[in-house]
Amino acid sequence: EDVTHRAGRLDGPDAQARYLTHFRADAIVRDCEFVRKALRIEKWTVLGQSFGGFCALHYLSACGGSLNEAIFTGGVPPIGRSPDDVYRMTYARMLDRNAAYFDRYPEDVDRVRRIRAQLKSETIRLPSGDRLTPRRYQMLGLMLGMSTGAEELHYLVERGLDHWALRGIENAQKWDTNPLYHVLHESSYADGHPTRWSAHRLRAEYPQFDDEDLAYFTGEHVYPWQLTEWQQLEPFAEAAEILAEHDWPTLYDPDRLKHNTVPSVAAVYPTDPYVEAQYSEETAAAVSNLHLFTMPDHDHDALRVDGVVVLDRLFESLDQGR
Repeated sequence: EDVTHRAGRLDGPDAQARYLTHFRADAIVRDCEFVRKALRIEKWTVLGQSFGGFCALHYLSACGGSLNEAIFTGGVPPIGRSPDDVYRMTYARMLDRNAAYFDRYPEDVDRVRRIRAQLKSETIRLPSGDRLTPRRYQMLGLMLGMSTGAEELHYLVERGLDHWALRGIENAQKWDTNPLYHVLHESSYADGHPTRWSAHRLRAEYPQFDDEDLAYFTGEHVYPWQLTEWQQLEPFAEAAEILAEHDWPTLYDPDRLKHNTVPSVAAVYPTDPYVEAQYSEETAAAVSNLHLFTMPDHDHDALRVDGVVVLDRLFESLDQGR
């Protein structure tokens, strides 16, 4: 039985919310430690891609003695930053990503304007039966952080709202099949802070995303209105509101990380719109024995599309440090 089915069977939103607090990076590391001990492994090496890096950093902070090495790809999480700090930077990165996208595909400006106007005036249904609203369409910008994201987005925009485009839009937005991605996403950055729908609140500081002439897409941002526009998210609506106000415990111990002795390496991509490179650099400066490599020619999915290059460089660094 998976987490979402079990959560959906619990009695009431309070019970759901309590249950869902056990699936953040700190809880995942505790589970990993249970497995390590059960397998009678003295120490092991962890590799964390994207959110996996959040788990790896908590591992260094809480259970560093269990690790031989820690490897990060797709950025390093911030320390001492609030969710609001994070989403200010991700919105700013998305402004740059949108500008680059429309410079490459200038004809898509008018196409997106027309699509959004049609979605505003007509009821267009996705294959699931959900209504495709302009703001839901706008969330396709999540694709732009990946190496082929611009091409894939352009294909969908070019097709308009035909059946293949609607199917592609639904496939590109994973919130309904991965509801924890929505419900717990902002808690990943809640290092001792409630989130209070940070991305939703901070969006007002970036009016470009509501300028219909610009036709800009948003990025990896979650919003409370998704809980009513995605039918598969509706069962989590009240629990998600509780979690948005939850007083999350801290994820990282700055003093332990300052004295970290576990050899650690990280690959960071300067224009990554998901994990802010500037904050990765701040973290690397605060964690002993963490060596950061900036790879300007790669995107967030570099481990998947160019893993040999990325891992060779990181393993070479670890070998040199032994």
